[in-house]
Amino acid sequence: AVSVVIFATAIVMLVTHAQTGLTVATIGVFIGAFSLLASGGEALSMIKKLDYKTLLFFIGLFVVVGGMEQTGVLNSLAGIIDAVSGNNVKWVVAIVLWLAGAFVDNIPFAATMIPVIRSLAQAGGMDLSVLAWALSMGTDIGGCGTPIGASANVVGISVAAKNGHFIGWGKYCRYAAPATVLVILISMVCIYVRYF
Repeated sequence: AVSVVIFATAIVMLVTHAQTGLTVATIGVFIGAFSLLASGGEALSMIKKLDYKTLLFFIGLFVVVGGMEQTGVLNSLAGIIDAVSGNNVKWVVAIVLWLAGAFVDNIPFAATMIPVIRSLAQAGGMDLSVLAWALSMGTDIGGCGTPIGASANVVGISVAAKNGHFIGWGKYCRYAAPATVLVILISMVCIYVRYF
């Protein structure tokens, strides 16, 4: 019963975070701490079972992306995309869609690309919703292509390795990359048919 209340509280806080002013990170820390308190004597054994390698990977990933944002690399990226595309919205959609489906984790990449597509839309007079759809589809679908393309991939591979099933880059990409390329192509066609 307590777990259901905690889960429901997390959902309500995440849905209303724009109104409350709480960041998603603050909500996560609050819910995590409350869950540990509610677990009582099992808290210590839960902490021991944490996958610290995966946690450190995500911490490092978010630090790198934050550093890129602070140093202006993302603004430079927007300028490069604008220059390569020649301010053609069809090319911008294709670049954003395929770039979003690249090798980095989709959550921090989506978060960091939001200001990039905003500046592209403002500078080129493009429809922001079209670029948002390209980013959304690219990050959601493209994240399946590599072992580090999505948080679920990292966690799944880590759990598999703990149970004696090692999945390397070669094996993963041999199965996932062709399917990902095919689905991104279909997504690009869908966006073009819908908006152009």
